[in-house]
Amino acid sequence: MAGTGPAADLIRVVLADDQPAVRAGLALVLSAAPDIEVVGEAGDGEEAVALATRLSPDVVVMDVRMPRLDGIAATGRLAGIADVLVLTTFDLDEYVFGALRAGAAGFLLKDTDADGLIGAVRLVARGEGLIDPQVTRALIAAFARRPAPPPSTALDALTVREREVLSGLAGGLSNAEIGARLAIAEATTKVHVSRVLAKLALRSRVQAAVLARELGVPPLAIHP
Repeated sequence: MAGTGPAADLIRVVLADDQPAVRAGLALVLSAAPDIEVVGEAGDGEEAVALATRLSPDVVVMDVRMPRLDGIAATGRLAGIADVLVLTTFDLDEYVFGALRAGAAGFLLKDTDADGLIGAVRLVARGEGLIDPQVTRALIAAFARRPAPPPSTALDALTVREREVLSGLAGGLSNAEIGARLAIAEATTKVHVSRVLAKLALRSRVQAAVLARELGVPPLAIHP
């Protein structure tokens, strides 16, 4: 999502957490980055949706457990308005699944350090998906416990190139990294990613990465 107005060169962020001290800490960390501006703070999901609708930020940093409207439901309402970076804890797999289905662009553990938080916001603002490695392991383990994975025929609609791009997503690669490995332009990679998401009826590259892992799609190989 692109910011507008005089601060269009900055990554505009709305923070949503029901604990004022947590919001203050997040704001302090993010405001220290020269390319990030915290434009609003919300204490619950309803307020987060209202603020994001009014302010059109690039990223909403969203807590999960909040009054009135939780972070999962709020994430679903923000589709097309802002990209959502969900803050979670390692033992809340069910919330991660909910946020994934709602179309969250990234998942980060709450105990991530300042550099990790700033880097995650930048990645999400660029349209790159992000799942904290510990969250990724939990997701894969939970998928492995499910009795019936989705049919591999879901991939039949993809071209050979699109399958290669999906392999890149499975490996957590950025568009630039996928393009470099496939010897195609980053802009072309972005088009392929969009087509993969459309054909698989997915809302984010994070969903694509998890689906690829679930279907056994190998990460993109490194060619010499």
